[in-house]
Amino acid sequence: MTHCRVDQSLERVVSNGMSFPLGVYPVEEVRPRQGYTMEFEASDGDETGGDWEAWPDRYVFDIVITAERLESLWRQLFALLPGRIFPILDYIGHDAYREIDPYIAYELVGQDRVLDAVRRYREFFLEDGMIGFGAMCDDPFIYIFVDEHKIITVRVTPEDKPRVERILAAFDLDEIDEPRGADASAHEHRGVLLAPPDRPDLLVGEEIVERLRDEWRLILNVDAEENLDDEGNELGQTDWRCLVRCSTEKEPRERYLEVVLRASSLSEAEEVASEVASGRIDRDSAGSWVDLIIIACDRMRPEQTSELLQASAGEESSIPEHDVLSVRWL
Repeated sequence: MTHCRVDQSLERVVSNGMSFPLGVYPVEEVRPRQGYTMEFEASDGDETGGDWEAWPDRYVFDIVITAERLESLWRQLFALLPGRIFPILDYIGHDAYREIDPYIAYELVGQDRVLDAVRRYREFFLEDGMIGFGAMCDDPFIYIFVDEHKIITVRVTPEDKPRVERILAAFDLDEIDEPRGADASAHEHRGVLLAPPDRPDLLVGEEIVERLRDEWRLILNVDAEENLDDEGNELGQTDWRCLVRCSTEKEPRERYLEVVLRASSLSEAEEVASEVASGRIDRDSAGSWVDLIIIACDRMRPEQTSELLQASAGEESSIPEHDVLSVRWL
């Protein structure tokens, strides 16, 4: 069973009686305030299209609570959800042009999968400043999300509003004008996990996200046919670092192939990385390969590409027909 462990050298920031998560903390004077805001949001109508039904009329709660009580409150709110849900995950990853990698499941997943993951990787979910997580359902409509600042957002229909208010009252949280958490002032985000080489059962953030993508059936929720930055600017062709997870019938142990390439969209990068991985598998290994999964496709700035290519010097490079710059087993 895999787990994670917090770096014991990290110190928790406490201010005005409120404890901040280890992974997100203010770097200037701040007076935090626990409590919540509540606003009404009208139905989105039928304009959204796509795979999701329009969100109905709902109340949105934004909740700030001290780090020591975050897990207890989250569990009480999470219990509002039915047995099968759509998990959500945000991760501050390595893409040079996107701050957050947004993942969502488009298939219903048992609630127990989320609860088990939070139990196994508790410190990652509740303390790490690089991760946000939650879930939603559409019948009845409920949305619960703990962002990377560990501020909880809840959206529910008017019928469920009293249930949320009762839970918040049980935690002595009041509706106030301006709750103040870690995001209310200048602050830092950091990962909090340690994984020594002699402890393969301990995972770091990227490894946990990889497992959650499998267990929760998560899909990267970006337009795969375009190549935009966070401001919506078209980037054209960029450099990509793609990581492909491979295993075969004869070699069931998972191996990882790194492919550095140039492409004009996520879908193109994934297609080329898969083709290159299939060719390398045929060349380097015997037997029928039964598993080939794209784990990550992160865009890089030119200086990052140069550094990475220098680090992989001596590996195969310059495959012009695919604009592939480097291929190596990790």
